[in-house]
Amino acid sequence: MMMTKKYILNLIISWITLSLGAHTLYAQEKKEVQYGPVSPEKRTDPAMEKWRDNRFGQFIHWGLYAIPAGYWKGKYYKGAAEWLKSWAKVPMNEWAKLAEEFNPEQYDPEEWASMAKQMGARYVVLTTKHHEGFCLWPSQYTDFDISNTPYQKDLLKPFVEAYNKAGIDVYFYYSVLDWYHPDWRYALKSEEDKQAFERFKTFTKNQLSELIERYPSVKGFWFDGTWDASWKASGQFSYELEKHMKQLKPGLIINSRMRADEWGSRHFDSNGQMMGDYASGWERKLPTDTSVLHNDWEACMTVPENQWGYHKNWEGHVKTPTELIEMMVRCTALSGNFLLNFGPKEDGSIREEEQLLVKEIGNWMEQYGNAIYNCAYAGLEKQDWGYFTREPGSKTVNMVVCNIPVNKALRIQLPKNLFIQHYEYMGKPLSKLTLEEIGKNEYFIHLGKVKTKQPFVINIQLTSEKTDNGLYQKAKT
Repeated sequence: MMMTKKYILNLIISWITLSLGAHTLYAQEKKEVQYGPVSPEKRTDPAMEKWRDNRFGQFIHWGLYAIPAGYWKGKYYKGAAEWLKSWAKVPMNEWAKLAEEFNPEQYDPEEWASMAKQMGARYVVLTTKHHEGFCLWPSQYTDFDISNTPYQKDLLKPFVEAYNKAGIDVYFYYSVLDWYHPDWRYALKSEEDKQAFERFKTFTKNQLSELIERYPSVKGFWFDGTWDASWKASGQFSYELEKHMKQLKPGLIINSRMRADEWGSRHFDSNGQMMGDYASGWERKLPTDTSVLHNDWEACMTVPENQWGYHKNWEGHVKTPTELIEMMVRCTALSGNFLLNFGPKEDGSIREEEQLLVKEIGNWMEQYGNAIYNCAYAGLEKQDWGYFTREPGSKTVNMVVCNIPVNKALRIQLPKNLFIQHYEYMGKPLSKLTLEEIGKNEYFIHLGKVKTKQPFVINIQLTSEKTDNGLYQKAKT
């Protein structure tokens, strides 16, 4: 076949395009990163194993923003309460006066810890300092703290003691972004900005060291407010800061939001390697597939769609206990943790809606918590009725049923050379179960006349020995 000039020209253009694309891809594949992960491999030490096994945690957003609770000078703002200063464009000198009103006389950390334990939470993350810059502990590095309020007493010490007494691991949230501090900069546009931000870095390091030394039982830190250009340009500092904190307390666990590399990449460095000990970019959203399995990860979730700190109004969709339980199960099924948020009122009390959530989720966890704690991805094909979880190394798989099919038959697809040896309800039986083999390594568990409005769990025990459970015959095609 003869080639026209136009055809040859198109071939040459295609070859050049492919070559340039391959060159660009190669150039993007690998960057020289000096300030990437401090711990390049997935951690297997006891502290990190405990973090994984906990699976379910309580998030608490509490600060001065609980006082206006979404209102400023009589005007209502729908946005997240802790961002009210930004939404209402409140000058810092006005916002700082809220400290003169902060007097949480109903604050009872033992009651908080009791609620968390009742709910089934195994760890807690508390906002020690949010973007507003106000500190819940008496810090020697700022006057914008609990010691300069009518309350005056340290809020963190009794909090840590109460939760530790209840057997719940304590983690501290810390916002790098600080609207109060005079040396905070969003971007470094001048030499003066750079000098100011160097002072701010020293302030940040001092406060974090102070928190570790004052509260030695803290298990780790949940960083936030690291998205601005100033912090993204501080890759070396964030790398050295993580190392410094882990030298002060070996085994400390730090989320991925804290870090940036020298190229400005956050969470994951410019070569795709996770920085920090677990990925914490899953905020008010959950992953949908197994691509997250190569890293530890955690999802944090609000009850209303967009409220963390206390807001007087819960508008729009408010998640039900059943929804939140399914989210927790989904996280466990993909080897992730679930962190559920609460926003105490300015006086330290917990709103009634959150107390009801605690009770209902706690009742479920009391019966089915063994399908969550110490569990992870089960290695089985996801089905529409719900999720599989399994304790690593166990032959028993938890089937967490969240959506009962119309035919009340739960499909199970097993890998080659694995068979169902035994099956039963976890906890109280809801109906009579029957097993049917319907295909090669494929089964139905028939539920019968089961009636329930909540997720439930069926345990199946797997074996490599073939059992005669049905009449399936391979088609002769």
